[in-house]
Order: sequence, then structure tokens, then C-alpha cells
Amino acid sequence: MPITDVEKKQLAQKHRLFYKICRDCGVKNAPSALRCRKCRGAHLRWKKRELGAK
Repeated sequence: MPITDVEKKQLAQKHRLFYKICRDCGVKNAPSALRCRKCRGAHLRWKKRELGAK
């Protein structure tokens, strides 16, 4: 069921696309994270957000 409300769609995209991934263990972290929540490493990257057709 597609989301038609614009505000809800933007909120869903924000939570789905904007987070950091640990380069050591691969776990998802909050966007404001400076260290990994699992392994405590500082090697974080942003999730890749390329939009493409399925």
C-alpha cells in the first residue's frame, strides 16, 4: 500500500535512508553517532542513497 501523504513519505524516507553504517562490523547506527554502538569503532560511513529503478 503506497503512502500518499507527503509528510509521512518524507519522514519514512528520512528514517529509511539517513543513517550511518559501521565499516568494521556492518551494524546500523544513528545519524548523530560518532562511534559504533556494537563494536565501539570510529569507522562510520553514511548509507549510500542512490535512487534507481527496480
